[in-house]
Amino acid sequence: MKLQFPISHVPRYAIEYRDGMGARDSRLTEEITRNVFPAYRARGHLLKKEFLTVCAWKTPRSQSRCARNETHTIEEISRLVLTTRSEALKIQLWTLLSGVKWPTASVFVHFTFEDQYPILDFRALWSLGYAKPPPYTFQFWVSYTVFCRALAKDAGVSMRVLDQALWKYSELNQV
Repeated sequence: MKLQFPISHVPRYAIEYRDGMGARDSRLTEEITRNVFPAYRARGHLLKKEFLTVCAWKTPRSQSRCARNETHTIEEISRLVLTTRSEALKIQLWTLLSGVKWPTASVFVHFTFEDQYPILDFRALWSLGYAKPPPYTFQFWVSYTVFCRALAKDAGVSMRVLDQALWKYSELNQV
């Protein structure tokens, strides 16, 4: 992995990301950051409505599959994620749910455990030198997480800001 632009440009790309958000994206982002995840952490589990809001934020295409999950299953998995110390379980438990693959699972850990985990996205990976995303495995996830933590620290930004910058750079430059 190698950042494809100067590290000093991370804040600039993150600002461009936020400035370029449409009304729908902005509304959903505010909903999940100000309401969904704080309520989840306080309550100890996610509600199905909240789960579906997060899935819609990451990929609206998966909505019908995500809606098939039973309420009690979402609540139990989200409860387990909050209580486990296992890095593998924190992300892989989410993939037990219909419609949730590694990229969507990464959104849940990104927002649940603030500033600890990156979002796994083809755009972010492209900004780190991957023309095509590799197969997603736990080992890859760990490497990606460690790399992004170091990158965010070196850039002096949060994981959220780094994620926004990686996504925006790709959007602007990937052909």
